[in-house]
Amino acid sequence: MKPTIQLRLGQHLTMTPQLQQAIKLLQLSTLELKQEIQEALESNLMLETEEEGARRDDAEGERSKPDEELNGNRLTSDNGPNDPNNESEIKIESQSMPDDLPVDTVWDDIYDSMAPAGGGAVGGDDGHDFLSQQSIEESLRDHLVWQMRLTPFSDTDFDIAEAIIDGISEDGYLTTPLEDIIASMDDPDVEIEEVEAVLHRIQAFDPPGIAARDLRECLLIQLRQLPEDLEWRREALELVDRHFDLLAQQDEAQMRRRLKLESDELMTVIHLIRSLNPRPGTSVASQAPSYIEPDVFVYKHNQQWRVELNPDAAPRLRVNTEYAGMIRRADNSADNVTMKNHLQEARWFIKSLQSRNDTLLRVASRIVDFQRNFFEYGEEAMKPLVLRDIAEALEMHESTISRVTTQKYMHTPRGTYEFKFFFSSHVSTASGGEASATAIRALIKKLVGAEKPNKPLSDNKIAAILADQGINVARRTVAKYRESMAIPPSNERKRLA
Repeated sequence: MKPTIQLRLGQHLTMTPQLQQAIKLLQLSTLELKQEIQEALESNLMLETEEEGARRDDAEGERSKPDEELNGNRLTSDNGPNDPNNESEIKIESQSMPDDLPVDTVWDDIYDSMAPAGGGAVGGDDGHDFLSQQSIEESLRDHLVWQMRLTPFSDTDFDIAEAIIDGISEDGYLTTPLEDIIASMDDPDVEIEEVEAVLHRIQAFDPPGIAARDLRECLLIQLRQLPEDLEWRREALELVDRHFDLLAQQDEAQMRRRLKLESDELMTVIHLIRSLNPRPGTSVASQAPSYIEPDVFVYKHNQQWRVELNPDAAPRLRVNTEYAGMIRRADNSADNVTMKNHLQEARWFIKSLQSRNDTLLRVASRIVDFQRNFFEYGEEAMKPLVLRDIAEALEMHESTISRVTTQKYMHTPRGTYEFKFFFSSHVSTASGGEASATAIRALIKKLVGAEKPNKPLSDNKIAAILADQGINVARRTVAKYRESMAIPPSNERKRLA
């Protein structure tokens, strides 16, 4: 068999380290990006922020001046060069700290005169600054345990109280059955009556209504803690205790008949009950508030919507010129090779950051252009938008757009939104057009907000109203959108005027 030569043509994508790094930075949130940049600054000696580089350049410029100029500009002497004590007074009237100190300078020698008058540190003799204290958010459990330790309990009752508190949810309800609490106790002699007695004592804790087993008991606890001479308190207690099912059903006729009240008097009693907190646990902070730092800002200038990157989202980086100047081209020593590697990594990192910012700005600008009506008129004017639309407009892959829009936020005059908020599926209209699912949800929310309390709109009625506006949606679609906004059905929204 005669040997032959065959040529095959193919292509494949190689994920270089630089490309991998660019993809990684692209999908990071602002907080994660700051952490990544901080780690890069700590591990790579060639990287520095532009602020640090500017301060270092200024310091080098100052050190390059003649000593006579430095003595003339920085130091002054009231007694002139013939001062017998040979002392120079440092000007610190502005109380600003220099960027660089000599290595042999003692901090106290320079800033001793800046101590507050009267001696001692700010905030007390112990040197503790009261303003520097950070508030610690108290959880509901911590709040209840603190009250438990102030209550005179026996050892057994203390263990029971601790078990009850462990079974209280974030809403403030006791979700663990009393039988399970008894089973969790090491003491076999604990009876159900003893657990109920401890539970009643905990139900007297703050916030009012805590440790209730259902909504009815929660409302009763709060009503019983109101002043006895409060008007309509007795009627509210009777309504919740004996006729709670009628209250849930909004049966006005039966409630008036049972309580022997007029219509206006019944409404006063119901208003008193509505003033109570059905979720008492939420009145106690359970976690520290979380904040969102936007990646871009959107504003209107000269009738045009503009997009700008948040300058505080990530520090601007540059290569340290001092260390870069130490690299010798022909030197293959270990230190020189390490510095060359750091320099290459620093350039890649800076380039990847620039690529991330450019891509982020392009995607955000395209979203704003596409959803211009939203910024002008609100959610009801939102257009249907999918990832493919942005990808085709920018000639990018959908996976890239997905990375850009994940955990990225846009600050607008209407609020701060995640990029993904502006993407939604479409629903066909009667005229053959398309409507955004976000716009439909906004319309449903508007209709529910304007409905009569005693005659709420059903899903069928909402679908009919939307059809009159040219938006053909099924009742099931209306129900799905309503449930996604946590809006209860019409029978649960019905209440007395």
